[in-house]
Amino acid sequence: MLKEVLIVEGKMDVRAVNRAVQADCIITDGFHFTGKTLPNIKAAYEKRGIIILTDPDQAGERIRKFLTKKFPNAKHAYIPREEATSDDDIGVEQASPESIRKALEKVRTLEINPRSEFSASEMIKLGLSGGEKSSALRDKIGAELGIGYGNVKTFVRRLNNYGVTREEFNEAVKNVSSENC
Repeated sequence: MLKEVLIVEGKMDVRAVNRAVQADCIITDGFHFTGKTLPNIKAAYEKRGIIILTDPDQAGERIRKFLTKKFPNAKHAYIPREEATSDDDIGVEQASPESIRKALEKVRTLEINPRSEFSASEMIKLGLSGGEKSSALRDKIGAELGIGYGNVKTFVRRLNNYGVTREEFNEAVKNVSSENC
């Protein structure tokens, strides 16, 4: 049983999570946050901690950003888009139990004092921005690091804010590069 409570978007997400791990979940019901949802999330945050596990799409990112502002010490788990997509639908509910477990093994917490170790110009030099395959490479590296997919600005912010070390980053780049050879 996970110590933290998972924050997911819908009932089907809870079913998918329960196939993967034993965990208590709170459903946001999309961005609606009905009556007791936020007080329940707050109570879980204060007593046990929370892990935000939203869909890897725009709506999921909006929910994640909203919750992160309210609960800055929340943990974050990301399922890669390709592992959460089935029949042109994307979400936690489409992810396999293995993908959910992998995402939960790579949980990250925002750092109180974000660093500026990584930059957009570095991403250009590494082919992670401005190239034909840049988006796909960022997606694979983000999956490897457990920080999810993002455009260059979001990707750099996550690298710096989630405490990704230079060694972790270099290893992920190396692994993804060797896959693409």
